[in-house]
Amino acid sequence: MSSTFKTIAKFQYSTEAQIIKGRLESEGIEVFLSDHLTIDTDPLVSNAIGGVKLKVLAKDALKAQHILETINKYSIDDDGNAIQCPNCNSSKVMLFSTIKDFKSFFSFLIGFLFSTLPFYAKDKYRCEECNTEFDIK
Repeated sequence: MSSTFKTIAKFQYSTEAQIIKGRLESEGIEVFLSDHLTIDTDPLVSNAIGGVKLKVLAKDALKAQHILETINKYSIDDDGNAIQCPNCNSSKVMLFSTIKDFKSFFSFLIGFLFSTLPFYAKDKYRCEECNTEFDIK
């Protein structure tokens, strides 16, 4: 039997990968995370090293991909309903952090200069269909 692992997903932070890992393991799939300790130690290197790699045995890759496809990756509100884009009404909306305002930039700069994590970030939503950025009030 082959014990070769295949990368089936990449995540920016290990917390995302840990959640998916738990889901796959509950389905009986053996999971290995690569580079999660490095990113936990210094999250700013995530993009440089390609994020946390979620790997499964090659024989389980198709089953794991199918499970990943059933997980909703788009944002929902507090009631569990999909968030709609105000421009095109698409439900393919994702949360992201930005440093476009002064407070976010100042926080990033202090974090960079003193080697600490940023203490403020502005969160917005972005539509995957039309790239509209918006806030929810």
